[in-house]
Amino acid sequence: MELEKKSPVQQGFSAIWKKRETITPLSLYFRGMRYLILFALLLGSLSLKAQVEITVRDGLNYDPLSEVLIRLETGEEFQTDRLGLATFDQKTPFSVILFKPGYESLEVTVNAEESTFFLFPKSISLSSVTVKAFETERPLLEQSASISLIGESDLYRFNETSIVNAFNTKPGVRIEERAPASYRVSIRGSSLRAPFGVRNVKVYWNEVPITAPDGTTALNLLDLSNIRTAEVIKGPSGSIYGAGNGGVINLSSAEDLQSGKLTSEWVAGSFGLNKGRFAITQPIGKGGIEVAIVNQESDGYREHSAMDRTVFQLGGYFPVNEKQEIRTQILFSDLDYQIPGALNAEQLAEDPTQARPGSVDQNSSISQRALLATFGHRYRFSDKIENNTTFYVNTNDFENPFILDYKKELGFGSGGRTRFTFDWNLAGKPLRLIAGGEYQTSLTDAQNFGNRSGVADTVRFADKLRATQAFLFQQAEWEFTERWLLTLGLSQNFSSFEIDRLIDASGGPTGPQKRQFDPILIPRAAVNFSLNDFSALRASVSSGFSPPTIDEVRTNEGSLNLDLEAERGTNFELGYRLGKNRLNFDLTAFYFRLNQTITTFTNEQGVVLFRNAGSTDQKGIELALDYQLVQRMGGFLRVLDYGVAYTGHYFEFRDYQKRDQDFSGNQLTGVAPNTVVQTLDFRFAGNVYLNLTHQFTDEIPLNDANTVYQDPFNLVNLRMGFFEQISKKLDMEIYFGLENLFDVDYSLGNDLNPFGGRFYQPAPSQNVYFGAKFNFRY
Repeated sequence: MELEKKSPVQQGFSAIWKKRETITPLSLYFRGMRYLILFALLLGSLSLKAQVEITVRDGLNYDPLSEVLIRLETGEEFQTDRLGLATFDQKTPFSVILFKPGYESLEVTVNAEESTFFLFPKSISLSSVTVKAFETERPLLEQSASISLIGESDLYRFNETSIVNAFNTKPGVRIEERAPASYRVSIRGSSLRAPFGVRNVKVYWNEVPITAPDGTTALNLLDLSNIRTAEVIKGPSGSIYGAGNGGVINLSSAEDLQSGKLTSEWVAGSFGLNKGRFAITQPIGKGGIEVAIVNQESDGYREHSAMDRTVFQLGGYFPVNEKQEIRTQILFSDLDYQIPGALNAEQLAEDPTQARPGSVDQNSSISQRALLATFGHRYRFSDKIENNTTFYVNTNDFENPFILDYKKELGFGSGGRTRFTFDWNLAGKPLRLIAGGEYQTSLTDAQNFGNRSGVADTVRFADKLRATQAFLFQQAEWEFTERWLLTLGLSQNFSSFEIDRLIDASGGPTGPQKRQFDPILIPRAAVNFSLNDFSALRASVSSGFSPPTIDEVRTNEGSLNLDLEAERGTNFELGYRLGKNRLNFDLTAFYFRLNQTITTFTNEQGVVLFRNAGSTDQKGIELALDYQLVQRMGGFLRVLDYGVAYTGHYFEFRDYQKRDQDFSGNQLTGVAPNTVVQTLDFRFAGNVYLNLTHQFTDEIPLNDANTVYQDPFNLVNLRMGFFEQISKKLDMEIYFGLENLFDVDYSLGNDLNPFGGRFYQPAPSQNVYFGAKFNFRY
């Protein structure tokens, strides 16, 4: 009988079935062991290339670093994402090299499937850090101007409630705070023109001028969190920024909007300090938006010196295409602060915390609400031509009860700035041309009342104020050799103001009065010579002017001084920069001649008045040095940085006659001849840091006669904290600090030439603060 033919599959099943019939317990045991060994070998083979995750962070501020190049021994390359993460399959241990422009390269061994590494910024930043001063983006080493860069490491080495201490670590810069949120800014000069407020300095925030067309700046409307970097241009910069002999401050709040992030911050301390902030960053396409709200309160060191400020910020960045991008900002600020007033020597000795008599009864204070909306547009016509334009509108509601009167103002303003940049060649060498203009106008309803126990009484006088500032600018930068850069700039400036007196209870004349200043040409010439890849020399000659502000022309007692002239000055400057290995060095010498200097005096009623007082000679030396003593990945001490900033300002009056007194040759009022700031920054294992700051301020003449001085003082501040990565997406920082560590008596802004000897505005004694930050990335 013929057997049925089976297929190969059937034959296989038959064989297996036959073997099943002969299986014994012993054979089953050995077969199970064989399968277990095969399974273990399989797992082992899979672990040969396990998934590895590397996180890379900034070694100083612990932020995630994107676009870090990770190169394996095999030559394969990976990049970190916006969260600082990179994931790939690789058997551990293995070695990698981490690269990112502006940071020190790092070679490490990866021993775990999840590892975090820190890259440190290169200690030599003069050639790698780009600044935007004079509307041109160049490395600091190539800039032909005296510029101080203030970064997050400077802003966040103190209690994060004020810009004062961070700015004062830079040579040639002094910000005073007579009471919480009451700022005065002096760049290479004195605060003679600024008994209150910020004058004679041009301030921009995200490329928008926030200095009003009348020359004043409400810098205290911004919270520190609205500022992430600042560039301070020292000396006259009118060739491209218009009015202001002191200099220019460019503030930026630019954030990486490509990273989704939730931020929560809190700080509390002595004298009732309490500050909280919450922010959201949301990517949208290639751009994004940031929303933040912050509130800060304090009772103040002195009687009647409380402060309360709430700031809301909404910013957006929207790339339309490869050629154009749009930037928007909305800022609302609600600020209230009390003014304790200055004390005389007897009151200071009796109790430095007391307020000036009358300040409490009259509720001497400021309440201010402001809204700013901006729109910016950048368009690249080609690789060689682009335009950048910004517009803004703002409103300002200001109320100021004072001992002598009660002031109310409601203002509206608008303006814009545009520039065209052309990159060409001249004689085969790179030539950059910049041309543009800026226009600002404001209209303010201002009323001055009597003050009856902190309540506005009958109107004394009322005015409608209009101020206008405009200028056209052009600049050429020519690299006529590989080492030489020549810069020529020129602006034509127009300014005017009108005071229309509507009411004068004293019976004085009413009606409009206008002051229009003649068009002023402001030139600048500068050269930069690169000695080599790490050092350069620079020289410049620049002119500047500063017209009087409306507050200087229209005083609190109602008089109008329309004859007040604009200050005019010329600055000569030489400088040297060096950035090599771990050393940064920047030295500047300058001579500034100022004519028609505006100075202050106080009448018997205590009203501050202004006048032109001849000229001043201002000679100075400014030095900044940073040296990185230690930088390593292992050990207890990871980083040790030392910095010193020296300011030598030898300013004196020239041809200054006041009544029958000749003050020619006297020191310029309000200027310390010598200041020294030293910083020590430690970074330890475990992400622990310690910042120490020492500031020496020389004696300061407080009146034009140089008969009263503030004593010299040494101020020491300390901050210590640590950073912890709680999870892949959540970071935490805890810190505390001590300010005025040795409890010295000092002032950050005395009154100058006051009536009745009220010179002194005591600063806080020793105080402590604690803070925490949480960042959640999504």
